[in-house]
Amino acid sequence: MFIQTENTPNPNTLKFLPGRDVMGQGTADFADGAAAQRSPLATRLFAIEGVGRVFFGADFVTVGKTEGGDWAVLKPQVLAAIMDHYTSGAALLSEEARAAAVSEDDSDVVAQIKELIDTRVRPAVANDGGDIIFRNFEDGVVYLHMQGSCSGCPSSTATLKHGIENMLRYYVPEVQAVEAVD
Repeated sequence: MFIQTENTPNPNTLKFLPGRDVMGQGTADFADGAAAQRSPLATRLFAIEGVGRVFFGADFVTVGKTEGGDWAVLKPQVLAAIMDHYTSGAALLSEEARAAAVSEDDSDVVAQIKELIDTRVRPAVANDGGDIIFRNFEDGVVYLHMQGSCSGCPSSTATLKHGIENMLRYYVPEVQAVEAVD
């Protein structure tokens, strides 16, 4: 098994491509070791000293390091943990619970916002090892949750305000602003 790595715009994260599906569809974000308990791979990664965040995308794993972490030390350990996981045959998640991307209860405006995020935003940020998830639309404000390399990235605020907000305001006149939420 050959696992490729890619740098991301966030210097504190690396993107690992195992050459096979990770999540397939959807994403999973683990902010700490406690959240990782539902995934054997995330648990294995958080056991490595210096790992501060884990994110699963369709075909990649993004790993964030802690303040004191050093990629020269962490990278080989993360590669080994990912390889060990896939060769063991263990499941990625111990529980499969995913919400539908578009609820039947969504208004036309919310459905349009979700469609734009899913087709134009998410593929672009996935290339950088991250994801952006729709959380809410209220009083003209779209609330989005940044995951993977997007979480804590120095350029994420600019991307959110100048890229995503401008696009949503152009296509959906009801949108007045975009804000990041945890």
